[in-house]
Amino acid sequence: MIKINLLPQRRAKRAQVSEGGQREMAIGVASLVAVAAVTFFAFDAPKRSRLSSLRSSNEELQKEISAKNGQLVGYNELKLAADDAKARERSIKRLMAAKVVPANVLHELGQILTFGQLPTMTSQMSIRTGTSNLADPNRQFDLAWDPNHVWLTAFVDTGGVFRLEGGAQSESDITQLSKRLQASVYFGDISPSSEQRVADRDTGTSYYNFTITGKVAY
Repeated sequence: MIKINLLPQRRAKRAQVSEGGQREMAIGVASLVAVAAVTFFAFDAPKRSRLSSLRSSNEELQKEISAKNGQLVGYNELKLAADDAKARERSIKRLMAAKVVPANVLHELGQILTFGQLPTMTSQMSIRTGTSNLADPNRQFDLAWDPNHVWLTAFVDTGGVFRLEGGAQSESDITQLSKRLQASVYFGDISPSSEQRVADRDTGTSYYNFTITGKVAY
């Protein structure tokens, strides 16, 4: 009886299959490496380069912003001072358009209408309007008063007697203006002769029209 031994052949087939699988695996790994390389050079590398460029640009921009901010130190204070000066100039121009007023009176009105400034006073009046124990409560100023709440429209002087007209946001604004006029060496016998609450035709905002009378000391 003839016997056929197939075992060596099976081993050979298995060896062939194993070698073929290794080749396929190697090809697959090489393909993945190639795809990764293509992805990196085609997509990732340009994005990294772009990101680096954006970061550099951002750093340069931040440096420019810091330099500009350094140049703008004190700008807000200067702007406030300029706005106050313009408001003061507008008030003075209204008065000059109404009537020629002596320079010293115009200057004094400008001082009174400037935030943080006090009228020209005698030493005795300075004590009465100050904050010491000798001060007169009825003469004391509100040092936080903002003169921009008051605007002047007319100043008429007849033989040393004047009439000042204008508008104010509140009655207390008129009171503070009157106190400063009364304390000034350039004015006397101050009397708020009329106050009338009115509403702005365009905005509907209410304010006070006022008239203050007194004497001028030239």
